[in-house]
Amino acid sequence: MEVYETLPIVPLRDVVVFPHMMMPFVIGRPASTRALDHALARDKRVFLAAQHDAQTDDPAPKDIYTMGCVANVVQSLKLPDGNVKVLVEGVDRARAIEWKEDKGFFRVVVKLLPKVKDPEGDVEGAMGRVVALFEQYVKLSNNLHYDAMIAAVRVDDPGKLSDTIAAHLVVSVEEKQNLLEIISPLERLNRIAAILEIEVDKLQVDRRIQSRVKKQMEKAQKEYYLNEKMKAIQKELGRKDEKGNEVDDLKRKIEQARMPPDVMEKAIQELKRLEAMPPMSAEATVSRNYLDWLIGVPWHKKTRESRDLKRAEQILHEDHYGLEKVKERILEFLAVRALVQKPKATILTFAGPPGVGKTSLAKSIARAMNRKFVRLSLGGVRDEAEIRGHRRTYIGAFPGQIIQMMKKAGSVNPVFLLDEVDKMSMDFRGDPSAALLEVLDPEQNHTFLDHYLDVEYDLSNVMFICTANILHTVPQALKDRMEVLNLPGYTEQEKTEIAKQFLVPKALTGSGLTKSNITFADDALSTLIQRYTREAGVRNLEREIASICRKVARRVVAEGKTYGEEVTPERVTHHLGVPRFRPTMAEERNEIGIATGLAWTEVGGEILVTEATLMPGRGRLTLTGKLGDVMQESAQAALSYVRSKADEFGLPNDFHRRLDVHVHVPEGAIPKDGPSAGITMATALVSAVSRVPTRRDVAMTGEITLRGKVLPIGGVKEKVLAAHRAGVTTIILPKENEKDLADIPKPVLDVLKVHLVDTMEEVLKIALTEPLPAFPTAAGAPGPAQVTESVADDTRPH
Repeated sequence: MEVYETLPIVPLRDVVVFPHMMMPFVIGRPASTRALDHALARDKRVFLAAQHDAQTDDPAPKDIYTMGCVANVVQSLKLPDGNVKVLVEGVDRARAIEWKEDKGFFRVVVKLLPKVKDPEGDVEGAMGRVVALFEQYVKLSNNLHYDAMIAAVRVDDPGKLSDTIAAHLVVSVEEKQNLLEIISPLERLNRIAAILEIEVDKLQVDRRIQSRVKKQMEKAQKEYYLNEKMKAIQKELGRKDEKGNEVDDLKRKIEQARMPPDVMEKAIQELKRLEAMPPMSAEATVSRNYLDWLIGVPWHKKTRESRDLKRAEQILHEDHYGLEKVKERILEFLAVRALVQKPKATILTFAGPPGVGKTSLAKSIARAMNRKFVRLSLGGVRDEAEIRGHRRTYIGAFPGQIIQMMKKAGSVNPVFLLDEVDKMSMDFRGDPSAALLEVLDPEQNHTFLDHYLDVEYDLSNVMFICTANILHTVPQALKDRMEVLNLPGYTEQEKTEIAKQFLVPKALTGSGLTKSNITFADDALSTLIQRYTREAGVRNLEREIASICRKVARRVVAEGKTYGEEVTPERVTHHLGVPRFRPTMAEERNEIGIATGLAWTEVGGEILVTEATLMPGRGRLTLTGKLGDVMQESAQAALSYVRSKADEFGLPNDFHRRLDVHVHVPEGAIPKDGPSAGITMATALVSAVSRVPTRRDVAMTGEITLRGKVLPIGGVKEKVLAAHRAGVTTIILPKENEKDLADIPKPVLDVLKVHLVDTMEEVLKIALTEPLPAFPTAAGAPGPAQVTESVADDTRPH
């Protein structure tokens, strides 16, 4: 049976009243007050419904939910300000059907909603689950009294239970309104259970956070209490506290560091900031580290520089054999420093193959000048921050390697070695070589700015020395700031002396041997140099000597410390096995179509054989040996020259139409490039076409033009030393390279016969065993020969 009733309506803000619920609230709006008066004058029954928007002061029917609760007014009390405080008790759910306006308030016709009965078993299970969750909720909530709430939910009526719990949930008005509109107690209980699960999870998270915060606060309060107590104790004992001691200590160090005025001001400001910080804060640690770096970097401390040229010359000769030109330049540098109080800084760069003593030479310079020595390896560095440092805003920031090495040196005038400067690279993090421009520029490095220190630092007193194997990978702007000293390599005589004076004593010490256990004959060292190593430096020679020493050390341990051995060439072969290299030319006799050239590589000079052969064909030129573009063009130029001079050389005019030409440079897996094999390929081609053998004792290098001119080339010293190591005694060089002979050691030049030529005709007169028909007889050149540089690539003649 449906029940309808006409009641005055009181709209509620942010409140939803449920059946079985006692709710106090204050009524202040005129319409609500008149509706209450009407209800009090009759049966004290009102209809309570929530507003959609609590901010609406004069709600219309559309602003109020249609589902509400019929309630009895239990008490009412008029307040002095005109408002009325009421206590109501919810009775039944009801839905507003019709609105009537009556003397300044609304009356509504409401339909009372009957109670729904759900299956017993399902309801009991849902009630138990909701009660259990509500107990957890009350325990975790700080707003609900546990005993009162537990007593309130001890009811058997599922509807009353669900309404009681819903009334005490701290959820939004919309969520409570949804619960009010659910008629079925079972559905309402299930919805309340879902809400309680979410709310319990939230409260548990809040409880954990509050517990953690409370512990931290207790710890901070404890530390504060203990710190204050320690201060009081220290004060009673007449001492200063630890933080005060630290601040005073830092202040004293700042004053002793003798910083420039602007740096001193920044340090004092940072110290004041540190003093105001809690000692255990993360910011204090960052500030303390920054001050430690400012204090640790040398600002004024210098080492007294030695300007005794005789002592410096003696040290350089003690540490290194040979390298006369480099030593002379270093002594010139020291002489200028002795005459000029503050000379312009010079950036020396040692360029040369591995193992020639670049790094050890820098150490010797530091020892000769009585300066501190620091070394920074730039191999593989690809981050600009490695040079300039990271800004302090980053966690774990540090100064760059330049400032770190200066702190390690402990003085403002060390010898600073930038090792392997050609091995730097760049990526998305920046270009470290660009950062080095400021470091190595004497006009700029007195105001070097590290990102971490963020103050200018003077590097003008530092002597920078760079080392590199090759210079073409160094950026031009950086190379422009360097004074390059080339260390091309050692002659066989120099290697023998280095082995006797340095390598053998070092190997004996490293192996625990004495001179009575092992001695090296001079011819044994020559065998090691000629037949077991082929390099510009002495690293492999050092390894071979150490290998022999280890084998002798084993015999000493086995047979007693009295065992002794003199290492002869035969014993070298016994210890190290079959020789790895032939000491002289690979060609044992004069042959047709073969010429020996000279090449430059990153590890020194080399010799390469160029072979040319002819086959019946249609004039095709084939080039093999992994030749670069420049060498291929050199081969084309050489063939064009030979074709243009066919009549003069007594060659058939149409030889190129009937024959295919194949030029090959052995060791085909090794890339080769460059123009300096031009005359070598031309000689091999002329020999192959004319069937006149070339001399096996002649090596050559030079670029060729179509007119037969021989142009200058580079790397003369390395190439001549390579020829000397290989046993060549006759060398053909371009005439314009005569100036480069001054760099070649005199003992090498004394055993070589060097021909300086301008034209290809002069080359052929020397290189061929007999003159071509167009030439008069010319004197040849004696001695063994060897192989040279690079060769051209594959090309077909036009």
